[in-house]
Amino acid sequence: MRLIVGLGNPGTKYQHTRHNVGFDVVEVIAQKTGVSLNRKKNLAELGEGFYLGRRIALARPQTYMNFSGESVHALAQWYKLAPEELLVVYDDIDLPLGKLRLRAGGSAGTHNGMRSILDVYGRQDFPRLRVGVGACPEGWDLADWVLSHYADAQERQTQFDAFLRAAEAALAWAVAGMEAGLRVCQAGV
Repeated sequence: MRLIVGLGNPGTKYQHTRHNVGFDVVEVIAQKTGVSLNRKKNLAELGEGFYLGRRIALARPQTYMNFSGESVHALAQWYKLAPEELLVVYDDIDLPLGKLRLRAGGSAGTHNGMRSILDVYGRQDFPRLRVGVGACPEGWDLADWVLSHYADAQERQTQFDAFLRAAEAALAWAVAGMEAGLRVCQAGV
């Protein structure tokens, strides 16, 4: 079993904002795999299925970003996952728009959703896939920036392309491990 969790905020107000990258990537994965996010479990929208012979689950926590740890920890316990069987997908202001970075572990950086996961889950040694949303422009409040929509068609296309690559990287990770996921991330550079 491999669990791919996309971070975001529930509700139409937040749909397709920079902070909802994780939700958008999980939606692309669901479309690619035919997995329907039709269940509610452990404070998340959840779906299960198979992809290239590997059992996968997709989840979008419904706790709001700053409390993501409650859902992720509950899902990891419920599925009895080893840390390396969990992948968290989320936005990163420290990466240029559309850039991907896959890591086997690490700190939360400035991301409150990841900080919540580390606090509640109590671990740092699980994979995470960050999707760049670009740095907060001078004069902007950080919360306003991450909750904003993309400025124009070019930004939307850059991010959509990143969502497709992120979905491919997450599925490569699920089927063949970190090295396969890293190759997909690096191929898009």
